[in-house]
Amino acid sequence: MTDMTDLFGGAPDANRAQASGRGPSRTPENMRQQRPIEAPQVQRRPPSRTQPLADRLRPKRLEDVRGQDHLLGPEGTLTRMLERGTLSSLILWGGPGCGKTTIARLLAGRAGLFYSQISAVFSGVADLRRAFEEADKKQAATGKGTLLFVDEIHRFNRAQQDGFLPYVERGTVVLVGATTENPSFALNAALLSRCQVLVLNRLDDASLESLLVHAEEEVGRPLPLDPEARASLRAMADGDGRYLLNMVEQLVALDPSKVLTPRDLAAILSRRAILYDRDREEHYNLISALHKSLRGSDPDAALYWFARMLEGGEDPRYIARRLTRFAAEDVGQADPSALPMAVAGWQTYERLGSPEGELALAQVVVHLATAPKSNAVYTAYKAARALARDTGSLMPPSHILNAPTSLMKDIGYGKGYEYDHDSEDAFSGQNYFPDGMPRASLYHPTDRGHEGRIRKLLDMRAAKRASREP
Repeated sequence: MTDMTDLFGGAPDANRAQASGRGPSRTPENMRQQRPIEAPQVQRRPPSRTQPLADRLRPKRLEDVRGQDHLLGPEGTLTRMLERGTLSSLILWGGPGCGKTTIARLLAGRAGLFYSQISAVFSGVADLRRAFEEADKKQAATGKGTLLFVDEIHRFNRAQQDGFLPYVERGTVVLVGATTENPSFALNAALLSRCQVLVLNRLDDASLESLLVHAEEEVGRPLPLDPEARASLRAMADGDGRYLLNMVEQLVALDPSKVLTPRDLAAILSRRAILYDRDREEHYNLISALHKSLRGSDPDAALYWFARMLEGGEDPRYIARRLTRFAAEDVGQADPSALPMAVAGWQTYERLGSPEGELALAQVVVHLATAPKSNAVYTAYKAARALARDTGSLMPPSHILNAPTSLMKDIGYGKGYEYDHDSEDAFSGQNYFPDGMPRASLYHPTDRGHEGRIRKLLDMRAAKRASREP
């Protein structure tokens, strides 16, 4: 089998060392006197009262990592990468407590690389430079590369991210960055082009239950929970394995003879705050979910996403603005009452504030979700804008121009205009587009809701207009 250490930057053999002029006789005296550089080892001490349960249960092998079979299973991306003897620089994108740090540490051991870790929260340019210099020294001394794990890599600015590029390209470091933010927005294109982005799943219910069983084995007794409370505990973790184990630590200190119910559990443990950032990706994900649930005429899903945004701390005024936009874009003339109702809900919130005003917005959500849908006005508006750009500055036809002066009357302004109220059904059928410009058909109402009546009316008027044409 191919030697993994060699493929990942292991020590060169003697022939290659001599050929490259790096044999023992050429080694500088000061390097021979230095203590050999060794891979940093994490001290494994016996569990203590202060060591968190999450750290004690940290997986020792890649195969033990839960919930990431698409990466670490038999056909997983990382499994195939390691089998090929290649490990490219990676960006691990996933929520808290899904195993990013653990995977990086275990990858270094499996690939035979030194392991170095920094956090973008606490590190700056000097720390990066020190990490790269250390990796350079280790590679020069041993021929072995370094896996540099950068936690919260998105917190480095664009210039700092550019600082990784030469070291990644040279192979001095295999960069493994961890982020909870969408790399498309948080990382610059140059760094992304040199890394493979791997998405880590939040831990599902089965993975969380497996972690609970492991924790019970570690502490030596089952948790004092009834089945409903156990399910509630997993739900409170919200896919975060570390948070789950932190809650377990609180439960094992309780009297094991009293079995807890979901109500007892809620009184003892604080529910995890909903992951939501009003100026980052989750903000746009949830408003997109609300908008598409409304468009799909699902009031239950729409109310759920509306509530998720409120629970996450979103400004209700922002939601009101988007609901008003939806009324114009996706309901339109199929239900002409939708737009004024959206505005009324917005105004009601402004008058009442939270939490009373949020009920008015909930009413708007239900109305929009159950209303007939049409984007015909929105489509017609976009088509009209495009047509206006293409036709330039054509004048209106002279018969619909006002003639407040005698000169304007003399040159034909207003000549031949037919006052529609004097026509049958208050419709004359005259042309209102510029002279010489073909008539454009922009608004195509649907058969849904009020637009069905509009469509019949427009069809009758189109027939009358056609009868006037020579």
